[in-house]
Amino acid sequence: MRLRSGRRQRTANAPEGPAGTPGAAVELRGVRRQYGRGTGAVHALAGVDLALPRGTFTAVMGPSGSGKSTFLQCAAGLDRPTAGSVRLGGTEITGMTENELTELRRSCVGFVFQAFNLLPSLTVEQNVLLPMRLAGERQDPRRAAEVLARVGLAGKERRRPAELSGGQQQRVAVARALVTRPDVVFADEPTGALDTGTAAEVLGLLRQAVDTLGATVVMVTHDPVAAAWADRVLFLADGALAGGLEGGSAERIAARMTALTARTPGTDAMAGAVA
Repeated sequence: MRLRSGRRQRTANAPEGPAGTPGAAVELRGVRRQYGRGTGAVHALAGVDLALPRGTFTAVMGPSGSGKSTFLQCAAGLDRPTAGSVRLGGTEITGMTENELTELRRSCVGFVFQAFNLLPSLTVEQNVLLPMRLAGERQDPRRAAEVLARVGLAGKERRRPAELSGGQQQRVAVARALVTRPDVVFADEPTGALDTGTAAEVLGLLRQAVDTLGATVVMVTHDPVAAAWADRVLFLADGALAGGLEGGSAERIAARMTALTARTPGTDAMAGAVA
């Protein structure tokens, strides 16, 4: 993550911990996340170790209940691990206060969700500029126009979300994620509510953010076709890493998922507690 000097000042009080991996945008070391206690405890993450390089597109897959969403939430600072260390761009975030985490997410991280999460009362432009507004930064309509043009929505600035198709709304969500020029974009099932053609367009935008803007994209998905857009696919099972594929086709990814699901029958039992 390309933390600028101002961002380092805002996170200077965070504990540094052991040195991180050079060139890593996202790094997890020994990350565990447990919900509940005793015999009813659910181990959503059971010791995850990984480092994701800057400027790459990583897809994360696994059977239901494997810990995919918990992984994303911990990596993005939306949830705190029970144990272990999380770094964004070399900055240890595990011991940050809630206010520090909020500031970090607003300035350094972008989010794209399956449900779009646009505010219906705001215009497209206002939705795109919302992260800048929340961060207390000057809202620049020219910046909004730039990112909207990049996602193919030039001229839609004054529309409301209800006036757009689902695919267009997700394009607005991608523009909102990119408006602060974030170092990492976390995408949680970003194409789950879209048809095949529209999904491909949105995935192309995420791919473009990596290839032309140098962003780092981390995407949780259940769809092998979506995962095939990534540089690398990581597989989770029972809260732990279960291998990966570099540049795999949709067919190879689907085959790996089928094999993984067949040998982890206990995952469905966890699905109600953790995805």
